[in-house]
Amino acid sequence: MSKIIATAAIRGAHAMVERAEEDLRKAIEKHGKDHPVAYPSTAYYLPIMLLFLGQKVEKLGDLEESMQEARKLLGEIPSDEIWLPYLGETLDSGVATLIAEETIESLKYVNGSDPASGIWLGFTSDNILRLQGIKLVDGRMPGFVAIAGATESNEDAVALIRGFQERNILVFMAGHTGGRAIAEQLAEEDIEMNWDTFLVPYGKEITGAVHALNFAARSAMTFGGIEPGDMEAARQILLYNKERVHAFVMALGSDGVGDDQLITDEKYATAAGAINFGFPVIADVPIPQILPTGICTYEHVISGIKLDEIISRAIELRGLTIKLEKIPIPVPYGAGFEGERVRKENMYVQFGGKYTDAFELLRMKELDEVEDGKIEVVGPEVDDMEEGKAYPLGIVVEVAGRQFELDFESVLERRIHEFISCANGIFHMGQRAIIWVRISKDARAKGFKIKDFGEILVAKIHEEFNKIVDRVQVTVYTDVDEVAKLVEEARAVYSERDDKIAGMTDEDVEDYYSCTLCQSYAPNHVCIVTPQRLGLCGAYTWLDCKASYQIDPHGPNEPVQKGTVIDAEKGSWETVNKYIEVKSNGNLTRFNAYSMMEDPMTSCGCFECIAAIVPEANGILIVDRDFTGMTPVGMTFSTLAGQIGGGIKTPGFIGIGKLYISSAKFISAEGGHARIAWMPKHLKEEVEERLKVRLEADGMLDLFDRIATEEDAEDPDALVEYLTKVNHPVLEMEPMF
Repeated sequence: MSKIIATAAIRGAHAMVERAEEDLRKAIEKHGKDHPVAYPSTAYYLPIMLLFLGQKVEKLGDLEESMQEARKLLGEIPSDEIWLPYLGETLDSGVATLIAEETIESLKYVNGSDPASGIWLGFTSDNILRLQGIKLVDGRMPGFVAIAGATESNEDAVALIRGFQERNILVFMAGHTGGRAIAEQLAEEDIEMNWDTFLVPYGKEITGAVHALNFAARSAMTFGGIEPGDMEAARQILLYNKERVHAFVMALGSDGVGDDQLITDEKYATAAGAINFGFPVIADVPIPQILPTGICTYEHVISGIKLDEIISRAIELRGLTIKLEKIPIPVPYGAGFEGERVRKENMYVQFGGKYTDAFELLRMKELDEVEDGKIEVVGPEVDDMEEGKAYPLGIVVEVAGRQFELDFESVLERRIHEFISCANGIFHMGQRAIIWVRISKDARAKGFKIKDFGEILVAKIHEEFNKIVDRVQVTVYTDVDEVAKLVEEARAVYSERDDKIAGMTDEDVEDYYSCTLCQSYAPNHVCIVTPQRLGLCGAYTWLDCKASYQIDPHGPNEPVQKGTVIDAEKGSWETVNKYIEVKSNGNLTRFNAYSMMEDPMTSCGCFECIAAIVPEANGILIVDRDFTGMTPVGMTFSTLAGQIGGGIKTPGFIGIGKLYISSAKFISAEGGHARIAWMPKHLKEEVEERLKVRLEADGMLDLFDRIATEEDAEDPDALVEYLTKVNHPVLEMEPMF
C-alpha cells in the first residue's frame, strides 16, 4: 500500500485523538464525569463505540474509556521512507479516528452547540433511519456516497449532485476544501437539501463524516438484527456493510496548500475509518492509490478521476447496479427529486390544494379503446398560464392489457404521485381528488409543459408495469368546466372502489402473499400480507402484492396457499408456516397473523408503528415513528424499535402499518381494538376516521374517546388511573399473558 497514505492517515488519527481528548477534558472539567452524553433520538448510544468497543456510552466518564481504547489503536507515525505493505495499522488508525470523531460530535450536543443549525442537519435519528430504510431495501436508494470537500465551481457542484440524484444515490456531505464545503455551494444555488431530496449535509467539519458511518453501523444493527457487543459482532456488522450497504467515499478538491497536501491528514484518517466498512474512496485529485482488493470488494482508493467521469467510475468501484431514468422531458428525473418542495416564491403555477379542483384517476379500458402513447391536453398549456396563478387539473390515465385486472386500477393510480414527484422542479402531494401540484419557475424556464405529465406517466407505467399493461394514454384537463364535471365522476369511482376493497376479508381468498423485499437488509424477515393485514411498512397491501407478482413472478411477492387451518382465531395455517420456515432460512417455524403475544410476525425495522403491551394496563399502546416522546412502557419509539427490529420475533411487541389499526383482524386473538389503551394524539387524529368506522361496526364507538394520549398519561400508573376514570373496557378483560 502507499506509504504516503499510511503516514498521513496515522498522523491524522493522532491529531484527531488528541483533539478529542482535549475536548473531553474541557467537558468533564465543566460538567463533571457523571454528566449524560447522547445523540438525540437513538437507542444505540454512541453507535461507533457500540460497534467497535461494545460500549454503551451514557456519561462523560464513559468517554474516557473510549479514548483510552482509541489511543491503544494508534500506531507509531511512520517515516515517509518506511514502506507498509499491509493495511492493518492504517485501518486501526481509522477506527481510532472514528472513535475520536464520535466523541467530538457528541460533545457538541453536551456543550449546547447544536450541530443541526442552518443548512447542517447533524446526527440522524433512528426514526429517520427507519423511514429511509424502505428506500434502501426496495431499491429506490441503491447506495450512498459520503462527500468531503468542494468542487472548483458551484456549477460543477450542482452538476455532480444532480448526477447522484438522477441515479437515486443518497448523498452525505461533511468537511470542506480550503474553507469551502460542497453543501455551501449547493445552498448558494438554492438547491434544496434534506432527507426527502437525498441530500444530507452533516456538518462543515470533517468530523461530521462520522454520522455517515454511524448511520451505516445502525443499519446493520436495525435491519440485520446483529446485536453488538464483542469482536465477532463487530466483524459481522462490518461485513454486513460491505455486502449490503453499498456506500463509498468521495474526496473532492485541493486544500490549496501544495501538491503534497491535496487532502488533509484528517481526511486520510477518516477515509481509513470508512475502508473498515468496505467503503472504497474515489478522489478527483491525484492522491496515492491503493489498488489491491481485500477489505473492499474492489480497489480501496482510486484518484485523479475527472468530475464528468467520477460518478460512473464510483459505481464501478462499488459494484452498484443503477437504473438511470430516461424520460422524454426537459428536466432531470429520479427518485432523488421525489421529496423536493417548490416554495411559493419559486413557483410558476400551481393546481389543486386549497385553491382549485384537482384530481387524478386511472381506469382500465379495452385494448381497442386505448391509443398507446397518446397524450392530450384539454385546456390551457403552461404557455397560456399567468405566473403565480392557480389552475384546475385533472389527470386521467387509461390503460389496457391482456393481463390487467380491475383491482389493479388503484395500485397503479397510487404510483402517479411517485412518478410525477420524481421530476426536478415539480411538486406533487396527495392522491385522488386531494392533490396539490406546483411547477417551478426553473422547470418552466427549461421548457416543462402540462403535456410532460403525460410523458412521465406513459413512460413510467410502461417501464414498471409492462407485464400487465400493453397500452397507455393520458388526458390532462386544465379547463375549469371539464375538471369540475370530471372530478365528481372520479369521486364516484373512488367510493365504489373503497366499498369493494373494504369488503374483502382474509376468508374470501385462498392465497395470501409474501413480501421478502426487506430481506436485502433483514435476511430472516418475512411479511405475510393478507387482505386485512397489510405489510408492516404500510406500503404494500394484498392487492399491491398481487399486482407485483403478476408483474414479476420471481420478485419479492409471491402467492402463499393457506393450506389446512391450524388455529382460525390466532390466524395460523399449515402451508403458511412451512413457507416461512423456508423463506426465513429456518429461523421461523410458526406464525400467527392475528396475535401479538404468541408467535407474532417478525419485524424488519421499516414499520410505520409499534404495538406494545402495557402489562399494568392489561392493554397495549400504539406509537408511530413521528412521536419522539416517552411512552407509558418507559421507552421511546427508538428504544422500542431497537428491541424488535432485524427480523426477530418478540412476543408482546409487533411492527405494524397504520392501516392495520382499523382492520377487523387487528390483534383479534387478544381481543382486538378493546385492548388499545394509548396512542400519541397526532396518530389518534390521523387514524380517527377509519378507526371510528371500525369501532361503530363492532358496537363500541365510544371506545375512541377513552383511548389515552400523551396529554393524559406518560407512565403506566397515570395510564391506569386515566383508564379507570373513563371506564375503559380493557380493565375488565382477561389478562393478556
